[in-house]
Amino acid sequence: MLTDVLTGWTAETLGGLTVLTAAAAWGWFSRRRAARPAATALPAAAQRVRTYTLLGARATDGQPVHLPSSRPAGTRVTWTGPAGKAQFELTDGMLPDGTYAAEQVAAYGRA
Repeated sequence: MLTDVLTGWTAETLGGLTVLTAAAAWGWFSRRRAARPAATALPAAAQRVRTYTLLGARATDGQPVHLPSSRPAGTRVTWTGPAGKAQFELTDGMLPDGTYAAEQVAAYGRA
């Protein structure tokens, strides 16, 4: 009778410890995975590259100037062209050709 009690107790204890260990390991791994940063944890604005058309600027061949940039709208950029340096502000305004507008800062009297 004592052997039956000890055998039953040992099996239940080992089973309970196994379940407890598995639950602790699962919790530890899930917390560790949640705390790890994602591989693509870049801001949405940094992932998007837009092509801007510099309004009022022409290249040496007379074509409009296109500038690819991942900078957000409101950023000022300086472009050196045939007529010299000019400052442009990137906007969210989309043009009919699918590019975004970059307006010349000097055209509005703000410097």
